[in-house]
Amino acid sequence: MAKQRRPQPRSAKSQTSRATAVPSESGTPSSPVPPSARETTAPAAPARRTNAEAVVLFERALAALQRHEYRDAADLFESILRLHPEEKELQERVRLYLSVCERHATPREASPQTLEERLYASTLALNGGHYDQAIAHLRLVRDEDPDNDHALYMLAVAHAQRGEHAAAIAHLERAIALNPENRGLARRDPDLEPLHGDEAFRQALDAPAPPRGPSSAVRRPLRRLMR
Repeated sequence: MAKQRRPQPRSAKSQTSRATAVPSESGTPSSPVPPSARETTAPAAPARRTNAEAVVLFERALAALQRHEYRDAADLFESILRLHPEEKELQERVRLYLSVCERHATPREASPQTLEERLYASTLALNGGHYDQAIAHLRLVRDEDPDNDHALYMLAVAHAQRGEHAAAIAHLERAIALNPENRGLARRDPDLEPLHGDEAFRQALDAPAPPRGPSSAVRRPLRRLMR
């Protein structure tokens, strides 16, 4: 019966030959490097810190905002946007606070309360081409003073500029009835040119003037005085 051969153990020399050796400066292999050491990656670079000057400006701006010094705070926030465009994350917060400053720093226009204030506001709105705003003010004047030919004439102009001929002519007829001088004014007024092709407009200008009472006063539209 054949003898069974037992496996021979590997020598230390053969085991060492399989290990990874790193050459030394002299050219001879040094001790093997463990696999865990070979697989270690380089550490990540630390995140860039926000510029110190930008942080100081931001803190000063926030302090001014908390004191309700909106204009000063806005100037500081704007300087951050201008001087530190590289601070993208900080600039997002700056724009948010800047909008708050601008909203509070802008003075709010007081709403006109008296008849004269509404006439003045409607005059500015008409001259600026804001016809919806002008009509809103003039309707309040008309409701308070139905015989105010100033407001009625300007209502005619505003509606004419919006292409609303029927409303414009109705207000113009009433303004002429209250003050016949509005007839001549309407003939020369370039703001009423949209009505020149309308037969009702020509009839309103050609209609005879109604008799005026002794207490009637001539009042020219305020809008003429603003130009």
